[in-house]
Amino acid sequence: MSIMSVLLQAAADFAPIAKMGAGIGAGIAAIGAGLGIGNIGKGAMESIGRQPEAVGDIRSNMIVAAALIEGVAFFAIVVCLLILFI
Repeated sequence: MSIMSVLLQAAADFAPIAKMGAGIGAGIAAIGAGLGIGNIGKGAMESIGRQPEAVGDIRSNMIVAAALIEGVAFFAIVVCLLILFI
């Protein structure tokens, strides 16, 4: 037996564990993104309550920050799904 066949067999033995880890990772990424965007919304609403005249700037900064968090979360979920199905 060559070393490559031994390594492939070892990797195949851990495939179910890797799939479970990918599913858990996708869930954690979604939960983290939800918490992050919720905190951004909370901070924006508090800021608008304190300075109503700055609502335009606060809203635009909130949308940019939420989009960045969402992009990272989508990337993490796609990586987890690639691990799950490949």
